Amino acid sequence: MLQDHDRYDYVPITRRADYSWPEGKRLAVYIGLNLEHFAFGEGLGAELAPGGPHPDVLNHAWRDYGNRVGAWRMLDLFDQLDMPVSVLANSAMYDHAPDLMAAFRARGDEVLGHGRTNSERQSTLDPAAEAALIAEATSVITQAEGLAPQGWLSPWIAESHVTPDLLAEAGYGYTLNWCMDDQPVWMRTRAGRLLAIPYPQEVNDIPSIVARKDGAQAFADMIIDNFDEMLAQSAQQPLVMGIALHPYLVGQPYRLRALRRALTHVAAHRDQIWLTRAGAIHAYCRDEIADLIV
Repeated sequence: MLQDHDRYDYVPITRRADYSWPEGKRLAVYIGLNLEHFAFGEGLGAELAPGGPHPDVLNHAWRDYGNRVGAWRMLDLFDQLDMPVSVLANSAMYDHAPDLMAAFRARGDEVLGHGRTNSERQSTLDPAAEAALIAEATSVITQAEGLAPQGWLSPWIAESHVTPDLLAEAGYGYTLNWCMDDQPVWMRTRAGRLLAIPYPQEVNDIPSIVARKDGAQAFADMIIDNFDEMLAQSAQQPLVMGIALHPYLVGQPYRLRALRRALTHVAAHRDQIWLTRAGAIHAYCRDEIADLIV
C-alpha cells in the first residue's frame, strides 16, 4: 500500500457543498507578493543565469534589484489599481529593507510568515530546529506588525513530515504550501485543523519565468486566461485564484509593463469578484463557512 500523508481526504470538486464569498461573489482573487532576502556567498537562490562558485555576484545582485527597485514600482502599481496584497515576507527583510516593509504596512496589507530567508529550506531541519525557525520568523513579524501572522508559506514550498503540525502548534490558521485544489481545504494536524488556501504553482512567476523560460507577455496572458476561465467556472463552484509574484522577476520594467496589463484586466472585473487578501479568505472560511469546507 502506498504511503499517504493523511492530511486531507479525496473529495472531487463536483461533490462538495456550495457556498459563496462575501456579497455573493463566487471567485476570490488575491496577490501573493514574495519579499525575500538572500545570503551573500552561500545558500540557495533563484538564478537569472547559471551561477558560478560563491560569491555569485550576478545572481545575488539581480535578486536584490527586486527589493531596491522592483517592489517599489509594483507598490505604485498596486496603489494605482487599488489592489490589496498578501505579503509573503522572509523575516530577514525587516533588517535588510525596513522601508519596504513599512510601505506595505502603511497600505494595511497582510504579512504572512515566509521563513527567515529563501537561502535555506526548513525541510532539511530536525523538528526542534524547524520549530525554532518558525518561532523566530513569527516573533520578528509579530514585533514589527503588532499582530501575529496567521498564514505561512515555506521558502521553496519545502516541508518536512511535521510542518503542518508545527504551524498549527505555533498558532497559524492557514498555509499556502499545498497547491492541490481551487478551493480552501481543511488539513488534519496533531494540533487541530489547518486551512490550506490555494497558492498557485502555475500562475506563479518563478516556475513560469525561471523554470519554463516564459516571456513577459506569455506570463501576463497566463494570468488573464486563468482569471477568465476561473471566473466562468465559478458559476458552478466558489473558487480561489492566487497570483504569485516576485519583485526581482516581474518588477523588471518590461515585465512590469506586461503585468500592468494583466492586473488591469483583473481589476476591471472587481464588481464581479472578491478582490481580497489570503488572510480574509481564511477568516471567512473559519468564521462563516467552516462546516462547508471539505
